Amino acid sequence: MKLNELTVSELRRLLDSRGTKPQEVLDDVYNRIDAVEDKVKAYITITKDAAYETAKDAEQIILSNKQSLLTGIPVAVKDNMCTKGILTTCASKILYNFKPPYESTVTACLKEQGYILTGKTNLDEFAMGSSTENSGFHTTRNPWDLERVPGGSSGGSAAAVAADECIAALGSDTGGSIRQPAALCGVVGLKPTYGRVSRYGLVAFASSLDQIGPITKNVMDSAIMLNAIAGHDPLDSTSAPAEVPDFANFLGQDIKGLKIGIPKEYFIEGMDKDVDDAVRSAVKKLESLGAIPVAVSLPHTGYAVAAYYILATSEASSNLARYDGVKYGFRAQGGKDLLEMYMNTRSQGFGAEVKRRIMLCTYALSAGYYDAYYKKGQQVRTLIKQDFDSAFKEADVIVTPTSPTPAFKVGEKSTDPLQMYLSDIFTISVNLAGVPAISIPCGFTKNNLPIGLQMIGRHFDEGLILTAAYAYEQSTDWHKRRPAL
Repeated sequence: MKLNELTVSELRRLLDSRGTKPQEVLDDVYNRIDAVEDKVKAYITITKDAAYETAKDAEQIILSNKQSLLTGIPVAVKDNMCTKGILTTCASKILYNFKPPYESTVTACLKEQGYILTGKTNLDEFAMGSSTENSGFHTTRNPWDLERVPGGSSGGSAAAVAADECIAALGSDTGGSIRQPAALCGVVGLKPTYGRVSRYGLVAFASSLDQIGPITKNVMDSAIMLNAIAGHDPLDSTSAPAEVPDFANFLGQDIKGLKIGIPKEYFIEGMDKDVDDAVRSAVKKLESLGAIPVAVSLPHTGYAVAAYYILATSEASSNLARYDGVKYGFRAQGGKDLLEMYMNTRSQGFGAEVKRRIMLCTYALSAGYYDAYYKKGQQVRTLIKQDFDSAFKEADVIVTPTSPTPAFKVGEKSTDPLQMYLSDIFTISVNLAGVPAISIPCGFTKNNLPIGLQMIGRHFDEGLILTAAYAYEQSTDWHKRRPAL
């Protein structure tokens, strides 16, 4: 087995026992990138030279026995997290040449742990999308079927992990953008509780919904990565001053007696039959491990997509107002005055999906419509949170499909925005409520496409969903399968 095919924990043991060196791990990672990246297109920027320099430092740290869990581990970062002096484009032409003068908190945390940055991964422009087709640079492909999408918006990170082009990755999740691509690419994706991980240095999409989390090859690695990035940050006013446990300690615990809630609203007509069968089979497996299925209801689920696309676009419009061609990034030429320069810059710099969402917000927040749309959306959000509060009185963990379908073909939904938006129907409510959730592999379709199982927990109860996810994972081998690129 190549070193790039190993997990974080496997490499940690190998590096610490001097069975290999960080440079040798990088050799296998970059050989893999050279072999498959022209097909997958997971990356926007590859930081090969800097990675090998970091590897030299990592080797010395390991030799001095001062290593951390991520020292010498190659990790990819979604290209909407600021990395000092390294291109951070958000997959948008408007930021095509932007090199941040500062480091995001999460990447600073990884640096402290001694990680090696392999590169910045592709995404839907400004994280607005469910397929990574909306990138301003190129479309990322699903390693399991190159004719299909990897999901989005963290499609580059999920595809890079699935294709063994890195050992682990960071993504961001505003309405499912870690979990949905993880499900479609057959890897593990964890969205922490809102406020668990600092958003400082994350280029904002919707500030009350965005959250950073890991995409990994197994649940153990998710716990390791979450340990590295979680914690209160005074640079982020929404960062929660909550105690951070060692999440690895939750793995391996018995789930006998654990109540798993099965919401009827997540098993809907029109859902792919293979997905439905795989998720129901996963529930039976959890039951065989001692978990107790209980019926729960999340009655306002049907309103989640509409509420989300009002609230998220409204926040996005405000956040995107800063891109005007004046201070940094792309500036259109030839405007006769300042207003025309603004208009030309934004018209040429933003892609079609970003402009669509700005227009949706302009309508929702316009005079006479604010109460009918934005205010109503906030009220629905409150109801959705209350749904989860009520459900968690009956259940410890809620189990659902991650996506209603497996990966769809490139271009299949690009002309129908509503169908694309519905791809996130099972993930959006989690962001609106601010609760944590994880997606883990739970099967494959007849066409050998991965299927994801979503586990949702109470606020700041990532430990329990990791416990349940690990118990299921260890009783199956879905997470061990790799695409044959």
